[in-house]
Amino acid sequence: MSKIAGDVFNVGLLKRVFQYVKPYRGIFIWSVILTILLAVLAPLRPLLIKYTLDNYILKGQYSGLVMLTLIMLLLLVVQSLVQYSHTLLTNTLGQSAIRDLRINVFNHITKLRLKYFDKTPIGQLITRTVSDLETISDIFSEGLIVIIGDVLQVAAILAVMFYTDWELTLVVLLPMPLLVLATSIFQKSIKSVFQQVRTEVSNLNTFLQEHITGIAIIQYFARESQEYRKFHNINSRYRDANIRSNWYYSIFFPVVEIISAMSMGLLVWYGAKSILAKPLDVTPGTIAEFLMYISMLFRPIRELADKFNTLQMGMVGAERVFKVLDNNEITVNEGTYVPQKMHGAISFDKVWFAYNDENYVLKDISFEVQAGHTVALVGATGAGKSSTINILNRFYEIQKGEIKVDGVAIQHYELGYLRKNIATVLQDVFLFSDSIFHNITLNNPSITMEEVVDAAKKVGAHDFIERLPGGYHYNVMERGSTLSAGQAQLISFIRALVYNPSILVLDEATSSVDTETEMLIQLAIDNLMKGRTAIVIAHRLSTIQKADQIIVLDKGEIKEKGTHQELLKIDGYYKKLYDLQFNTVGIAST
Repeated sequence: MSKIAGDVFNVGLLKRVFQYVKPYRGIFIWSVILTILLAVLAPLRPLLIKYTLDNYILKGQYSGLVMLTLIMLLLLVVQSLVQYSHTLLTNTLGQSAIRDLRINVFNHITKLRLKYFDKTPIGQLITRTVSDLETISDIFSEGLIVIIGDVLQVAAILAVMFYTDWELTLVVLLPMPLLVLATSIFQKSIKSVFQQVRTEVSNLNTFLQEHITGIAIIQYFARESQEYRKFHNINSRYRDANIRSNWYYSIFFPVVEIISAMSMGLLVWYGAKSILAKPLDVTPGTIAEFLMYISMLFRPIRELADKFNTLQMGMVGAERVFKVLDNNEITVNEGTYVPQKMHGAISFDKVWFAYNDENYVLKDISFEVQAGHTVALVGATGAGKSSTINILNRFYEIQKGEIKVDGVAIQHYELGYLRKNIATVLQDVFLFSDSIFHNITLNNPSITMEEVVDAAKKVGAHDFIERLPGGYHYNVMERGSTLSAGQAQLISFIRALVYNPSILVLDEATSSVDTETEMLIQLAIDNLMKGRTAIVIAHRLSTIQKADQIIVLDKGEIKEKGTHQELLKIDGYYKKLYDLQFNTVGIAST
């Protein structure tokens, strides 16, 4: 049993888990006290039964029998109340600690760089923050504290047994090595199976998250039957892992019952023999007492293996959760610069950036944008346009060069302040399953309804919002599925406007809407840009002709810079893009 404990008890990991118990020290202390009390109370009932049988039942003393029966009933009530309180407190302790740990995990995940999410399946993170954390709560409610209680109970019972009759106790314990051996084999076998179960749960969650999110693609291409077969295989592996764990249990528990029966058989044989040979040393009460002790002894020993596995699952879950918490792919926020106002002048000075190692997607990028001016980034897919705005927000860190805002390196700004002053409107608008008002304010209590309505009017979205059931309190459902692409885009513009940013980033903000909606959005963009520095990424060159500066990117390098008219005169990359786009439009119209 000590070897099993050595395999399970990772002291360093347990210390980290119990850091979350500190705020609930009182509950923990009472749980330990009740655990000890339960162990002390456990041997009392068999002792009372022995005393009752030998001194009252066999001697026909009815009055004493009634008195001892009432005492045993009282003891039963006390044990029940203590057990109830113990279960309630240990579960409360576990759920309270897990609530705090889950908050920490979620808070940590929200601070991780986008690079982490590029290589980590979302379903895996869901598993870590839900089911893996639930297994950690079992360390308190069904694991460590309960194991300590069972060990104390076994120790108390053995102490009373040896005190009562050490020879009879040794006879009863003869099959015990078989139980220890069976438990050790069971624990080793079930360990690998539990790890398989946790792995298959993670795979199942990942598959479901991806495929439910992408259900439209599955239906568009009539892939239901193929994806069903994939899910069937993953689900079957999860089922098989659980069946294997149940198979080990189905063998282990009958083996324990057989060993327990062997102890009882030895007790009856040796006890009856002793009664016949030495009736004064071994009494019928002693046999009845030891029969109860065997049951009480084998139950916690049998359950100890199960509890150790519960604890081990909790430790595996803790290891996985702390692996997420230990991930250091967090944007370092050591900046302290928080000026009263950010004007929005931007400069890139010989910036090199790569997502992976030395595969640079931006190479020696240098340009400047004056406060209140507009710069447009154009180029083919993969030219590095979106990477430019990602590093401006510090979602990724550059390898070489320097980026400044108002003459100050972005690393010197307090990260939250920097990002609050850079509003980004993406091509793929993400809306939460919530009201329009909360999707605009992102539950920021400092933004009022009046400010939202005013921004909506400036953007030109107030009328369509008012026509919706509930107006600004209309629930857009998951990912804004009840709104058109243009309506969702307008809401994202309102969101950007109410936060009053100094720098506005528009990433293909009009590419997924029709021409009529584009005209409305273009009006919204004009209102948004007033008095702000703007970085516009657009494939439609008609939307950027008024930009103060246009930067042409190709394979991560700046090929051309200038105004629309200046670039047309150069007859280079921009001119080719312009001719290709507008000649195609002209041919289509004829």
